[in-house]
Amino acid sequence: MIHHLSIAAENPRHVAHVLAELWQGRAYPFPVYGNSYIAFAADEQGTAIEVYPLGSELVPGGANAPTLQTHASSWFTATHAAISVPLNQAQIEQIATREGWQTLLAHRGPWLQVVELWVENRLLLELLTPEMTEQYTAFMTPENWETVVLAAP
Repeated sequence: MIHHLSIAAENPRHVAHVLAELWQGRAYPFPVYGNSYIAFAADEQGTAIEVYPLGSELVPGGANAPTLQTHASSWFTATHAAISVPLNQAQIEQIATREGWQTLLAHRGPWLQVVELWVENRLLLELLTPEMTEQYTAFMTPENWETVVLAAP
């Protein structure tokens, strides 16, 4: 189980608050690194996303935590995450529209659907409504991957 992950954003505070809203959770400053924030889901596992300034890199060597360095970087990233949210597709799209962020109902093969949310129109989050989460957890097993995906022509 993944309990937290970190992403970079042009506006870390704002992105953390929107992520918290999608989870019906809360966002706070993340004092370990300057101008960073953390969004908590309203769950029992302590699920969270740390949001650092765009261009941040975690570098080994810090005494209590990795060192955070910031420099110019590409606007896009290969990082993405699939995240369950308690909202339905219309609620997700309403938030995305308000933020000016692209959203799309996407089919990941015949096995499942996700709502693509492009945070700041640069970072992909695949949001799973409660119904989509059921599809995802029913399908995403090593056994299904071996017998269905790898066996497909």
